[in-house]
Formats: sequence, C-alpha cells, structure tokens
Amino acid sequence: MLNRRITIFTGHFGSGKTELAIHFALEALKSNPKVAIADLDVINPYFRTRDVADFLSKNGIDLIAPPKKWASSDLPIVSGDIYRYIHDEEYVLIVDSGGDKDGATALSQYYHEWKALGVDMLFVLNANRPNVSTTEGVVNAMKRIEEAVRMKVTGMINNTNVSSESTVEDFKRGIDLCHEVTGITGIPLVASTVMEDLYSEVKELDVDHPVFGIQRFMRTPWDY
Repeated sequence: MLNRRITIFTGHFGSGKTELAIHFALEALKSNPKVAIADLDVINPYFRTRDVADFLSKNGIDLIAPPKKWASSDLPIVSGDIYRYIHDEEYVLIVDSGGDKDGATALSQYYHEWKALGVDMLFVLNANRPNVSTTEGVVNAMKRIEEAVRMKVTGMINNTNVSSESTVEDFKRGIDLCHEVTGITGIPLVASTVMEDLYSEVKELDVDHPVFGIQRFMRTPWDY
C-alpha cells in the first residue's frame, strides 16, 4: 500500500495515525528489511509510537524519537537522527505526525527534504471524531495541515471506528465521507482499515480500494 519510500501519516487528533503507522511499518517489513518510524508528535503526550519502543525494537523496526529520559515529556523535542533516515535510500521511513495543524507544524522544518525526495502525505480519517464528521470539517482540517506543512495531502485512509464498539456501519460511513471529500478535493481514498474482528465481514463488501484488518497496539491504562 505504501507507494513511496517515505510516507507521512497525518490527520485529526485521535484519528488513529499511530496505530496505522505501526501497522504499515510491520507490513513494510515483509518486503524491505530496513524500516523506521519517526515519532514527530510533539503535541500529544499520549498514544505516541515512543510508548511502544520495545515492541518496535523486537520486531526490527527502528524508532526515531527523543532520548528515553524525555520520552514521557510533552516538550517539542524532535530527534536529529531523522535526517539520516530521510536520506538513507535503503530505509522505508514512516512518519507519525501530531494531530491537526499544530501537530503537523513540526513537519514543516523538513520541507526542503520532503520536496526534493517526494513523499506521500496520507490523511487518516476517523469520521467519528469531532470536527471531521462532515465533509466541510474534513476539507478544512486538510487545508490547515497543508498550509502548516506546505505540502499537499496525497491520499486518505478511512479508519472510522469506535474502538471495540466499532460496526460495519462505521466502516461504510467513513468510506462515504471520504468519497464526498474526493469529489471536492480530488484527493483519493487509497485504503480503509478495520478492526480484525470485523475484517471477515467487510472484506465481502464491494469497495474500490484495499482494506486492511488491524489490531490495537496502543493501550489506555484501563485496558490492562
């Protein structure tokens, strides 16, 4: 599904960017032995790829994140190691950005690298999240992110869910909303994701794009 060596996951707060970044990093490992995730979420102190550093390491995925002693801080710290991975053509690099315009702003400091190398910037949509449940809301969120990063969104991923309470109707509604946004912006829906327990149901649906069953990697304190 990842068409370019560098892929940026962006979107609204709580859209599931981090879960998808991990999932697609694991998928990328099947065809490329060198995969890295850059944790560029300098806004939200929760649900960041750095929180599953040990899991990533055990699976052979390099994590680009602040030093361990700063891992739990909400300071706007970005590891300088990212430049090495950006320019190392042997690596597939997946960038997990912060939510919305403020979170995406950290991406803009690498604008010249992104522009020169050519990257995909995928907008992760969970239509059950506030402010992106309507066509107008999604288009506005995209525009604000594009302005902050100085790049265009190249595709959308439908990740509409309510965690363990998700239904096939959530999945369908997310697809419908993405198609409406495509009609306005021309930005294509490149993939949909669904929790693994629903995958057997949705894979029988007639959809015009790839569908991936995913599991949860990020946990809240009450999940344990």
